[in-house]
Amino acid sequence: MLPRALLVLEDGAVFEGRPFGAATRAHGEVVFDTSMAGYQEALTDPSFAGQILVMTYPLQGNYGINQIHVESGRIQVRGFVVREHCDIPSHWQSETTLHDYLAQHGIPGISGVDTRALTRRLRSVGVMMGAITCDESPQDALARLREMPRYDSVDFVPEVSTQSAYDWPIDGGPARPRGGSKGRRIVVVDLGVKYNILRCLHRLSCRVTAVPCLSSAEEILSLRPDGVVLSPGPGAPAFLDYVVRSTEGLLGKVPIMGICLGHQVLGHAFGASTFKLKFGHRGANHPVRDLATGRVYITAQNHGYAVDGDGLRGGAEVSHVNLNDSTVEGLRHRELPVLSIQYHAEASPGPLDNMYLFERFLEMVKEAGGTRLRG
Repeated sequence: MLPRALLVLEDGAVFEGRPFGAATRAHGEVVFDTSMAGYQEALTDPSFAGQILVMTYPLQGNYGINQIHVESGRIQVRGFVVREHCDIPSHWQSETTLHDYLAQHGIPGISGVDTRALTRRLRSVGVMMGAITCDESPQDALARLREMPRYDSVDFVPEVSTQSAYDWPIDGGPARPRGGSKGRRIVVVDLGVKYNILRCLHRLSCRVTAVPCLSSAEEILSLRPDGVVLSPGPGAPAFLDYVVRSTEGLLGKVPIMGICLGHQVLGHAFGASTFKLKFGHRGANHPVRDLATGRVYITAQNHGYAVDGDGLRGGAEVSHVNLNDSTVEGLRHRELPVLSIQYHAEASPGPLDNMYLFERFLEMVKEAGGTRLRG
């Protein structure tokens, strides 16, 4: 008889499957992602910290795992739920299997789950806490789950942020961007940054430095940045008063771009509140309208909270809206060089759909005087 694994939800629902990856227990907020590919990027995305990830596309692991497409230094999800996982991948860059990758990082997976039924339940009821287990009864797993801290009671940002500043690229990459020592210096406040944000800025000839989430405005400005990016990250923005304070100290002194959680931080800095979405926006097929041009973009997203645009003050206004539910997808300031987006400009739901946003930010940097070159 094949070994059995269980996913137990806080409402008592039980989904049975087969274990793979690490033979261990896990608990977290259960969320679903609608992307058809990119499981390795999702597993290593710090925005999934504290969560059990369900992929709606049935087959996972078919092109294996490599070290090129990681988005952080480790797997960030608490657990991985799939309909079918492939243990014989086929891709010329593949170095190991999905099973071995999860096992190496101590992350449990469960396959053979009716992910369609699970997704429909999360869509109807909303995201909820869940536990993966292969050595407990459903009742014992549910009792244990109820003793665990809830996702929205924890600040995950310090867990995923760098502990010290570093320049990109790392691991022996080229020391300078294509702009050489005269490229614009962009400081990225690491709230759970994806490596591809750093890669994109580097490819656009920026000198990129990532700094810890606890960095003060004074510490950031001491690096003499031409621009500052507030990165994506996990968890509830209500915990991030310390980031909001440092952001308020940067406004009017340096151009700022906020992405996802960084966008929500900027919303708070301009007086808005945030609220939790029923099941979040996660996947690569979310339509967003740019209000300045009227153009619609298909975007990649990964967030469970949204900005309430009604509370904005101080010259900030909504710049992008989601065409599925009309939630705020971007902000801009009428006078200051500030912009933000709720989705991921560094992701690729199409070829390079949203790279224009990085270019727009760097134009703001240039117009604000950020072209002053420093060797």
